[in-house]
Amino acid sequence: MPQLDSDRLFPVEPKARDLARALYDGIKGLPILSPHGHTDPAWYAENQRFDDPAALFVTPDHYVFRMLISQGVRYEDLGVAPRDGGSYQTDPREVWQTFAQHYYLFRATPTRMWIDHALQHVFDIAEDLTPETAGSIYDQIEAALSQPSFRPRALYDRFGVEVVATTDSALDPLPHHKAIAASDWQGRVLPTYRPDAVIDPETAGFAENLGRLGELTGEDTNTWAGYLAAHRKRRADFIALGATATDHGAETPQTANLSENEAKSLFDRVQQDASPKDAALFRAQMLTEMARMSIDDGLIMQLHAGSARSHSTTINRRFGADKGFDIPIAVDWVNGLHPLLEAFGNDRRLRLILFTLDEATYTRELAPLAGAYPALRLGPAWWFFDSPEGMRRYREAVTETAGFYNTVGFNDDTRAFCSIPARHDVARRVDCAYLADLIMTGRLSETEAHEVAVDLAYTLAKKAYRL
Repeated sequence: MPQLDSDRLFPVEPKARDLARALYDGIKGLPILSPHGHTDPAWYAENQRFDDPAALFVTPDHYVFRMLISQGVRYEDLGVAPRDGGSYQTDPREVWQTFAQHYYLFRATPTRMWIDHALQHVFDIAEDLTPETAGSIYDQIEAALSQPSFRPRALYDRFGVEVVATTDSALDPLPHHKAIAASDWQGRVLPTYRPDAVIDPETAGFAENLGRLGELTGEDTNTWAGYLAAHRKRRADFIALGATATDHGAETPQTANLSENEAKSLFDRVQQDASPKDAALFRAQMLTEMARMSIDDGLIMQLHAGSARSHSTTINRRFGADKGFDIPIAVDWVNGLHPLLEAFGNDRRLRLILFTLDEATYTRELAPLAGAYPALRLGPAWWFFDSPEGMRRYREAVTETAGFYNTVGFNDDTRAFCSIPARHDVARRVDCAYLADLIMTGRLSETEAHEVAVDLAYTLAKKAYRL
């Protein structure tokens, strides 16, 4: 495998490239803060070896799924079990071979860059991944995974991770986080409160979820007061295990600010047979309620909007969510957030971090909003835009209006553990290239650029997430 270019993603012009390289050299060794992601807390709690190369690189990664499925590869051939009990490939070596046969599809994608980085820098692979080399590379990774130095906690330390946050359902009793807290390991793995299953009436099993929330908290979740009290108790459980944030996945950023009686009446209705209109209004109201609770308990609030999740109902029905069929959609942040911002937007106790897949809104809506309201910050380029081009577009779109200091650094947002250092490396390179161009065009001094580079790579995330 040709070694990754040490100047990759830097400007082509020699002087700008030298500047970018110098900026990067000053930050490349900074600790990794990963305040929002989807790695499995069981990895860190149990510290068992990863099952196999396919389980490490293929089966947890929807970036991999969507590309292969788009070219006609079947989920079953990637080791994904159908919900109907149908047959699927259970031999990880065969899954890996299928992946290798189609690895050419990822040329010039960020996924290719992340995986190449992991193969070279984590597993010391010296050859290209091809159908012919798939077997030998599988064996080399498999041999490495059998060593204690490739267990999750050892890799956490090797990657230079200072803190990693997972994303956990409000209904999760958090056994793995409790086990980590009770252990003598010094790594910081923090839970993040994700209440979607108990605030979206259109979620399958919503009534059962409310019952489970009541069981976990001892509250009567059939009443509005008891339901809100249950959220507060669960949030306190998360905080006791180190949580600093909540996370909310919403198709749109619509919020509402109903009166107490209106909210109570709405809650009573959605427990029966929620109409689409009432379900949408309840989700909107609960975003405002979550903001109110964040003012009280200090949890950072993250809102991810602009994604039509599980666009293929057929795939969702057969294989479940997070299988590559989440698609960006246009959303209205200005009007959607207005009720919440009217209530709390100027309250400095609230920190609401916004993420979107509708990148057209960065210049038109999000940067102007974050550049005005003290409660708002902008999350980094997210999901499909977690790429060199997407990160560059993000900086160009938001800096002129929101500056650097109304943004929150970088989140890797990954399920694939070995991609964490690769993703942070890409973000740091892209930011250094952008800062080098600002120096070249006389908009930033070299001294300022070095300070900003540290902030973007480390300080902003630490402050934004109160780490």
